[in-house]
Amino acid sequence: MATRQTVNLRYAIVTLLFVAFGVALSVKLFHTTVVEAPAWNERARKDLSKTSVIPPERGNLLASNGNILACNLKVYDIKLDLRHNKVMGQNPLPWAKIDSLADSLDYYYPRAAHLHQHPDTFAKYSWHTRLKKEFEKDPGRRPRALPIARKKTLEDFEMIRNFPYLKDFKGSGFRIPVYKEERNVRIYPYGRMAYRSIGRVNENSNTGEFHGYSGLEKDLDSLLYGKPGEAKKVALTSGLGNWVSQPAVRGYDILTTIDIDIQDMLEEELLNICMDSRAEWGTAILMEVETGEIKAISNIELLENGTYGEALNRAVLPFEPGSVMKPISLMIAFEDGLVKSVNDQVNCSPFQRTSDPHAPTIKNMKQVIEMSSNTGIARVIFRGYAENPASFHDRLTSIGFFEPMHSGIAGECIPRIRKLLPQDSRGNNITMTARHLDLARQAYGYNTEIPPIYTLSVYNAIANGGRYVRPHLVRSLISEDGRDSVLPISYIRDRICSEETAAKVRECIHEVVWGTSGTARAVQDSRVEVAGKTGTAYPVENGQYNTSKRRYAFAGFFPYNNPKYSCMALVLGPSGTSANRTSGQVVKNIALKMFARGMLNNKSTYSSQRNNGVPVFMASEKLEPNEISNQLGISNHKRVKTPELSATGTVPDVRGLDAPTAVKLLEQRGIDVSLKGTGRVVAQSLPEGSEVKPGTSITLSLKI
Repeated sequence: MATRQTVNLRYAIVTLLFVAFGVALSVKLFHTTVVEAPAWNERARKDLSKTSVIPPERGNLLASNGNILACNLKVYDIKLDLRHNKVMGQNPLPWAKIDSLADSLDYYYPRAAHLHQHPDTFAKYSWHTRLKKEFEKDPGRRPRALPIARKKTLEDFEMIRNFPYLKDFKGSGFRIPVYKEERNVRIYPYGRMAYRSIGRVNENSNTGEFHGYSGLEKDLDSLLYGKPGEAKKVALTSGLGNWVSQPAVRGYDILTTIDIDIQDMLEEELLNICMDSRAEWGTAILMEVETGEIKAISNIELLENGTYGEALNRAVLPFEPGSVMKPISLMIAFEDGLVKSVNDQVNCSPFQRTSDPHAPTIKNMKQVIEMSSNTGIARVIFRGYAENPASFHDRLTSIGFFEPMHSGIAGECIPRIRKLLPQDSRGNNITMTARHLDLARQAYGYNTEIPPIYTLSVYNAIANGGRYVRPHLVRSLISEDGRDSVLPISYIRDRICSEETAAKVRECIHEVVWGTSGTARAVQDSRVEVAGKTGTAYPVENGQYNTSKRRYAFAGFFPYNNPKYSCMALVLGPSGTSANRTSGQVVKNIALKMFARGMLNNKSTYSSQRNNGVPVFMASEKLEPNEISNQLGISNHKRVKTPELSATGTVPDVRGLDAPTAVKLLEQRGIDVSLKGTGRVVAQSLPEGSEVKPGTSITLSLKI
């Protein structure tokens, strides 16, 4: 009986507990579903009404042949969780395996460049030092996300996953201490080639969106970015989930007009001229005459470390053009009937505080341009605009000279040419004498500021028979479904001048290079007939002309009889040289390279016209010219002399060497190497004998 009473008592207690729990549950259920129902319904409504933005995939930028200039790449940051339960459970730590892991990381993913060449750097930055420091911490204070490598591929992750120590952990995902975090990055396979024209992107810190901030990435951002999608919250059996209500639309792939081969050649030639002339900067732009497609654009600037690199895009910034303005003024004079023929003459005696040092005093129109006569072109313009100087600005406006190009290049400016009104903005009278002086200067390229792309666009029109095509960097848009929308050729004006006028101006420009007194005779080469005009101007610094420097310009087109390309180069360098020897050589050399590769409607004569058919072997440690000549059946050859190497700890002379040998020798001395062009080394940015310091870098210019 006592046992039965005990059992019944316990049963009663358990029953009462269950009844009490049921009552409490019912009360809570009633309170939640009835009393608190409005609050819970409002919270549910808020949660289910939440939407999230699905970022679209950014479109690619492509070269004219379809090569990728900019694209998205999925990469991974690889990290190590040192508080993972499998790591925390290790006691004692397997230091031998951790040291082996450090060896592998130092070899494949070093924390500092040239780690093993500098003992102090190795002691400070090796993975041995870092891992020892982290593993020796109290287990609870070790990092959960120790970065091992950033922006790596799945292949990198798999390789690291199988390094010593890490390969002992079995499993995948969060079951092992090494893991990866996925993210998308914008990559540029051609590095800094056409850097300013292609542009770059950055992340908006507020929205997390990536948008372009320079170049094509900026100007075409609305097309490249695409359209964001939308995801809504929906109730699932396991909670709330995302439901894609509007999928994201990928941005357009944009096919640009950039030709990679021409771009590479133009950058190399501009760099060579800048280095040879000790220029502060240089810019060059090359267009296809008929279509206005910008095939190459380059901007070189002297950096603080003494080397040259891609810099500010000055092709679209305004500068005082100098004498490259004269053919534009002459075009207007021909079109307005101020002169009728290239043989019409003008008195070039001193005029408007300007004298003409070139003989003879009386010149025809070809001689005015050939000898770059300031007084001659000023007197011609005065025939039509002396009575009303402001009408010269109106005439330039009528041909579309001040209209935005919409070329696709970020930072584009329009020309700045002051309208010569009888009163200034404050209502003060301006004398006719002052207006005449300004008109004369505007006619020959001073007292004005014109971006190189605008100057080149007019030269391009002159080469194109007067048709004023719009310079542009975009050829077509490719949608997500692969449909290609080709953009039609656009004209600023259907005609800037008649075909007859264009032909007359071309004839005058031709004399600058090919005339007996031309200012660009050094641009002559029998293989490609280049025509163009030189121009020089002093830069304005602190409100005054700096006569120790000059901007050297050359604008022209080639081949002369059937112009296919127009090109302009502008170089700022020290006084003492000329546009003939600087910017003119850039245009000449790019024309010759294009001719050699059969790009001017000619057959390639690249090998047959060099060295009279005798092959030249570049200098090398391993090259055996005789053996190679015998194998190829070559009876005669030349060889570049191998330079003598300077003492260790200094920069060696690697000119003449092939690229692999030069890179090997320089990297053995701890120098970072970058290459420009193809072939053998013809120039190096650091002179022989310079001291090698940690982080020293050098640029090698290669040429075939």
